[in-house]
Amino acid sequence: MVVPPGMPEADGRTDGTRVVAHLDMDAFYASVELLRHPALRGRPVVVGGRRRIVAAADGSDRDPVDAGTIPVLRDYAGRGVITTATYEARALGVHSGMGLMKAAQLAPDALLLPADFDRYRLYSRRFKDAVRAFAPQIEDRGIDEIYIDFTPLVAASADPWAAARALAIEIQAAVRTATGLSCSLGVTPNKLLSKIASDLEKPGGITVLMAGDIPARIWPLAVRKVNGIGPKAGAKLESLGIRTIGELAAAPPDWLVEHFGRSFGQWMHAAAHGRDERPVVTFSEPKSISRETTFEHDLHPVRDRTTLSSLFTGLCEKVAEDLRRKGYAGRTIGIKLRYDDFSQVTRDRTIDHPTQDAGMIRRAAGECLKRVPLARRLRLLGVRIGSLSPAGSVETGEKVEAGRLGVNRSLFD
Repeated sequence: MVVPPGMPEADGRTDGTRVVAHLDMDAFYASVELLRHPALRGRPVVVGGRRRIVAAADGSDRDPVDAGTIPVLRDYAGRGVITTATYEARALGVHSGMGLMKAAQLAPDALLLPADFDRYRLYSRRFKDAVRAFAPQIEDRGIDEIYIDFTPLVAASADPWAAARALAIEIQAAVRTATGLSCSLGVTPNKLLSKIASDLEKPGGITVLMAGDIPARIWPLAVRKVNGIGPKAGAKLESLGIRTIGELAAAPPDWLVEHFGRSFGQWMHAAAHGRDERPVVTFSEPKSISRETTFEHDLHPVRDRTTLSSLFTGLCEKVAEDLRRKGYAGRTIGIKLRYDDFSQVTRDRTIDHPTQDAGMIRRAAGECLKRVPLARRLRLLGVRIGSLSPAGSVETGEKVEAGRLGVNRSLFD
């Protein structure tokens, strides 16, 4: 393989005995929505904001999407952000994390669908279950991506990389059968390279790379393609004349340490050469479970008390649902508030016994609310539960006490 002038030789120290895959669902949230609205395929669609209810002709409340009235970005007003977008919308310059108002300037005619995270979690479980049927050793990295350890499944093959590609094809087909959705896989000697590779041939791609492919396939890419090099580090590297991963690989390690510190500088040098020894972690105990919501418009603790109370109760109920689904109970219950000036406060309290009951969570979180200032308008409200333990230690009497509490109490009672 020819290495561009001025580029270092790939040092080949990537562990070639490992075969690790990164599976990334293609435009996951948008693709789930297109299953529900197949007529929108091929059109620019953005997912973001909240589900809005309008009055139907018969006086009942209806979701405008279900009513056949899908808004366009030009009509949006608020501060919501894009959760995801179809590839047709991305071609117009919009992307995840962009504010919807800014996106409206770039793609005013793009259709806007509200996010439905309960539905996305359902499809997330479906695709992961489909993968586990072929490869049980997976590391869950979020709602739409996982790492998979192919090593024990292909080690006995005469050509492990050909066997890995065949396995990736099977997994890709199984995911489509289980969900109706497409995914892309990167298959390489480690997690770092696989994360990069899964994005190279989207959508629906399978990219298999070995250490010798690094100069041709990895080094021409922008440094921000390396997971772990964020906006600040990327901007600093660019100011120092380093824009591609290959240029980063050519930089002397001591020079990187001088500019970025010993730990980060050494890591960047290793990452640019495709070295990553992290294992695929198949299980880890969660430290906490939380739910939060950012409001499209600031809400006042007094004037919008009823709305806030309903949202607060809903967050507590969803945290309780997450605890039951994952098989945990918790003792430390907390809240997070972000005000209209972007200042933020958190409070928590620890109860006597672990709980997974919405009423108990609501009560403890409500007590936390009484310990924070409530004079300013609010941008965000969150509920968290920590000190987790496997479910089973929940007090049998708490259900009765929760019933006396009533989960529909006013927010600041």
